[in-house]
Amino acid sequence: MSKFIDRVVLHVRAGKGGHGCASVHREKFKPLGGPDGGDGGNGGDVILEVDPNVHTLLDFHFHPHAKAGNGKPGEGGNRNGKQGGELLLKVPDGTVVIGPDGDIVADLIGAGTRFVAARGGRGGLGNAALVSRARKAPGFALLGEEGEERDLVLELKSVADVGLVGFPSAGKSSLVSVLSAAKPKIADYPFTTLVPNLGVVSSGDTTFTIADVPGLIPGASEGRGLGLDFLRHLERCAVLAHVVDCATLEPGRDPVSDVDALEAELAAYQPALQADAGLGDLADRPRVVILNKVDIPDAEELAELVTPEFAARGWPVFRISAVSREGLRQLTFALAELIREYREAHPKAAPKRPVIRPVVRGESGFTVAVDPEVEGGFIVRGERPERWVRQTQFDNDEAVGFLADRLARLGVEAELERLGAEPGAPVTIGDISFEWEPQISAGVDLVMTGRGTDPRLDQTERISAAERKHASRVRRGLVSEDEDGQ
Repeated sequence: MSKFIDRVVLHVRAGKGGHGCASVHREKFKPLGGPDGGDGGNGGDVILEVDPNVHTLLDFHFHPHAKAGNGKPGEGGNRNGKQGGELLLKVPDGTVVIGPDGDIVADLIGAGTRFVAARGGRGGLGNAALVSRARKAPGFALLGEEGEERDLVLELKSVADVGLVGFPSAGKSSLVSVLSAAKPKIADYPFTTLVPNLGVVSSGDTTFTIADVPGLIPGASEGRGLGLDFLRHLERCAVLAHVVDCATLEPGRDPVSDVDALEAELAAYQPALQADAGLGDLADRPRVVILNKVDIPDAEELAELVTPEFAARGWPVFRISAVSREGLRQLTFALAELIREYREAHPKAAPKRPVIRPVVRGESGFTVAVDPEVEGGFIVRGERPERWVRQTQFDNDEAVGFLADRLARLGVEAELERLGAEPGAPVTIGDISFEWEPQISAGVDLVMTGRGTDPRLDQTERISAAERKHASRVRRGLVSEDEDGQ
């Protein structure tokens, strides 16, 4: 049996970008072939798209994790890596995307509407793309970036023209079943309807949708019963119809008190989409009162008694019976007229033409602040410096020198000097911390001495491979500590 799911938590992860390739063209009789490392492919995006044929979030309930394809690394011979495949997720019309902080990040209405839930990581540049006047044959490439990873909440808010509101067992499901071809569950006990039911109603040349919301009780806006979970399905309804049970035998209940209690709940409920389609607050929506079960003699007398009171409020009142179908024709035409007036006052916007724009990859600005946890330290924040750090191979001296040049050209070095940074001051960018050495002439063109090296980093305290080999030979007694390690 299929289930109606209208709220899920979705974990999305975009694809990683492929690493760039550091390669030199090697061919017989061509000793100076030059760098030919290709770029890595971009990671795939995770995209949500509205599909009219999807009516529930059931698929995401059973499969809450979604991951796009990774980009492939670049190869020699100027061969770029393959782009990661995007992941397209189909969602129902009326899906609202909520971020981890509770803010609405997207409201998906209309077939084909798209939202990029997670953007794929950028692929790293190969050494062929890093050639400059100073670096004729770079011995390094840039690393690919990680894709975005987010936890999103998807909520389905039904897109219906008329919303039926009433106490449990007021006859809302029965009314939907006789006005449309929908077949909701109908039984003689409260809270039979556990999920919203949508029906399509035709009246003359007007066709509209009607939503049967699970029964509401006093306190629904505060979480009592099922009201809090399903009141959101009324947010997009242009007309709210009170379905009143005129034949109830419960003590202390009558049509007027029932409507007043539900009106208090509607007024207390704060829709998340206040400006949705220009409908405004729930309290401002047009009202219709439907007095149901008038086929019972006592109920008909009660309906006649309370009709003037509702009419005095300016609300249209209809006495019907879902069993005998009395009054349904007049009700259908009246609802169609209200919907027609609403559509004339709120014409549909013309379909938007697809516009292709360059993707903004971040601002060029940055900030340098004093590190509150490290004495004499500084923290550099900004889209570009943090991305450059993620792309750097820190086991390659030439790549580290390239990073220093980029930071200097951006102005990070000058800003650190202005803030009084001392040589050796710990500087943190992203997840990497290092000691600032202003004596390194960053940002200037230098002739590189060899692939994978940088003459400005010759004074590094890191132990080289030759020194490690010599220390190993000394430990084994093959050479003395003073002898040359060759």
